[in-house]
Amino acid sequence: MHIDLADLDFWRKPLKGRHEAFARLRQLEHPVFFPEKKVPLLRSGKGFYALVRHADVVEASRNAKVFSSEPAVTNPEPPGWVKQVFGESMVNMDDPRHAKLRRIVTRSFSPKLLAGLQNDIEQACAAIVDDVVAQGPRDFVSQVAARLPIHVICDMMGIPQEMREKVHQHVDISTAYTGVRPSLARSVQMAGQNMLALLALQRMVIRLGHERIAEPTGDLVSLLVNANPDGEKLTDKELGSFFALLLVAGNETARNTMAHGIRLLTENPAQRELLMEDFDGRINNAIEEMVRYVSPIMQFRRTLTQDYSLRGLELKEGDKVVLFYGSANRDESVFPDPDSFDITRETKPHVGFGGPGPHFCLGANLARQEMRTMFRELLTRLPGIRSVGEPELLLSNFDNSVRSQAFTF
Repeated sequence: MHIDLADLDFWRKPLKGRHEAFARLRQLEHPVFFPEKKVPLLRSGKGFYALVRHADVVEASRNAKVFSSEPAVTNPEPPGWVKQVFGESMVNMDDPRHAKLRRIVTRSFSPKLLAGLQNDIEQACAAIVDDVVAQGPRDFVSQVAARLPIHVICDMMGIPQEMREKVHQHVDISTAYTGVRPSLARSVQMAGQNMLALLALQRMVIRLGHERIAEPTGDLVSLLVNANPDGEKLTDKELGSFFALLLVAGNETARNTMAHGIRLLTENPAQRELLMEDFDGRINNAIEEMVRYVSPIMQFRRTLTQDYSLRGLELKEGDKVVLFYGSANRDESVFPDPDSFDITRETKPHVGFGGPGPHFCLGANLARQEMRTMFRELLTRLPGIRSVGEPELLLSNFDNSVRSQAFTF
């Protein structure tokens, strides 16, 4: 089997074929290097070493001083002009800049704040299921999985109701431009659409931020643009970048896991029955197993800041590595029978929210809260709910996104 993780054709393969390829790569003595084609203005053509074992991903994640998130974590790496247009996202920074921004926004995800969101999340889930019952089942993604995370994020940020449909549209456009790019012409077209969508999101929240400086309302935007007790606050560009990150990363993790999750519960009726025997006792572990199995964000890139020896591979300063979370989450040395969906599995070591270290997903607990509440509402009120047929997947090496999934109840 020929394997080329930098080639779009690899990411067209069915999920099973990709998992088999990664299993082969995990058996090799050293990480494999994959060259990339250079595309002017879009790709550097630097190439990367694929980190596919769990231990390698964890080691690189914990050692952020050597495995840098700068200049960018997406793969292929975007051109330098992107930062000039959009500013720098927190995920593309190292400490101390990363630590400063994370410190400002972390207060937005405190246990107290998340507990205060629970009633709103429950009401949103109930309204979503009400609409499904009234409209009938068509597409689980658009009717269920895509609605909840954006609703919660918009509520947190204080986005007015009349602006939310536009937010949803812009997020869909921006997430279509992820991972491996197709032809140059199509890449340029998608890049243009992506840029316009992200700029629109940034302008939207920056305008809102100016209003909240003048008249704070207690929402997340108000907290971020007005100085905290240490005198720290986000600038316009930092606020815009954070909003885009929250909408894309925060939305996709919960959305992708729920969309794949309904299929997993359908294809594994014994596991579903086990869950329903003790929902409260098993739902938390079931969600962790879904995240492990799905790996909603499949990879991030890192750049070496110095020479480093990794499992006998001598990496050089400036080399690129890619952390393949989906492969690490199926590492046989950590997860016995990794291709089986088992809600009783010990799943704590999974890297579905990123590896341990300074870049672990800031919104992991919010995503868990959303999924726990939505699955409770769905499985309680629609006990016969199940997926129908195969999902339509986004062609991407970054975002394990389900574009549509038929379902019934």
